[in-house]
Amino acid sequence: MKAEKCSIAGTPSAALPGKYLTFVLGGESYGIGILQVREIIRPTAITPVPQMPAHIQGVINLRGKIIPVLDLRAKFGLSATPCNDRSCIVVVQVKTTEPALALTGLLVDTVDEVINLAAKDIEPTPDFGRRLDARHLLGIAKVGPSVKIRLDLERIVADETLSTSR
Repeated sequence: MKAEKCSIAGTPSAALPGKYLTFVLGGESYGIGILQVREIIRPTAITPVPQMPAHIQGVINLRGKIIPVLDLRAKFGLSATPCNDRSCIVVVQVKTTEPALALTGLLVDTVDEVINLAAKDIEPTPDFGRRLDARHLLGIAKVGPSVKIRLDLERIVADETLSTSR
């Protein structure tokens, strides 16, 4: 029954236990699968690209590779804050509609920790109603007294690939 509930959350892998990198946006904690993380870097000069949505900051040159940078605060409708000494770009590798894996940078307030989640710690995404879009959420993880919102990076990046390639 539990696996069936979790598949409703978006993908069959919604309840996968394992290691997750957690980071903070606007005071809330989010988690992504550690296997998707390639590296964490300090914010660097981001070159703006014309006619991109506001949450796409632009591109960076990371050792010869051009990587788009998404501001997750803006993507999730959170108020903007200037980068500080704790801000990071989390470089992730995700599957897209293209045959190759895509590298994307995610601008976050701060990287928190790497946590190990057991299946019993993971709940499906609550029903927020039909008017709210929760497609980017894989579920909620209970870590002690707090919760961590698990993100579906493939959906976040795939949405950008589809919306910017038109």
